[in-house]
Amino acid sequence: MILSAIQFTNTILEQYVRNSFQLTESRVILNDVIDENGSIPQSNQNKLVLSLINIERETIKPYNIRVQKIESGNYSSNAPVESYNLYLMLSSHFDDYAESIKFLNAGILFFQSHPVFDPTNYSDLPNGIQKLVFELDTINYHEMFNLWSAMGAKYRPSVIYKLRLLTLDPLQTEGFVSAVTEISNKSNLL
Repeated sequence: MILSAIQFTNTILEQYVRNSFQLTESRVILNDVIDENGSIPQSNQNKLVLSLINIERETIKPYNIRVQKIESGNYSSNAPVESYNLYLMLSSHFDDYAESIKFLNAGILFFQSHPVFDPTNYSDLPNGIQKLVFELDTINYHEMFNLWSAMGAKYRPSVIYKLRLLTLDPLQTEGFVSAVTEISNKSNLL
């Protein structure tokens, strides 16, 4: 589900960038900023790079969603459904600094004009995803510096978006509970 959501976002952003600049070649890529050996991937050259930088479990949960009524009238006890927030970095890796800013600006405009992906505006959302909500995550200069340092990279023009409440449902039943069908009002008092 996480990969599907990010790949879908990447595809829609790529279409937007191509249309905005009348391009025939790809300028958006889903990739790491730095590869395992600490170097910049060649595939990032002259691209907007979309990277997953953090996953955060949402702690606000709906009440009692584990028990669901099934066709027989009984109830099933299901594994808990969890919601997550994904933090995505959009960074610009162009040789020309002005191009970096131009393409980053296009990415910002995209998320500003398309903050919600749902079936009303994107009928081809991946199966299992009801809605993707994007929100600009404003971090200060020191936090951004620390993030780039932790990744082992030199700063590039970038922005971070929080993809809110991606729901992961394990679809596993942990057990079944019989429904109450009769209430007894018998008293054993003397």
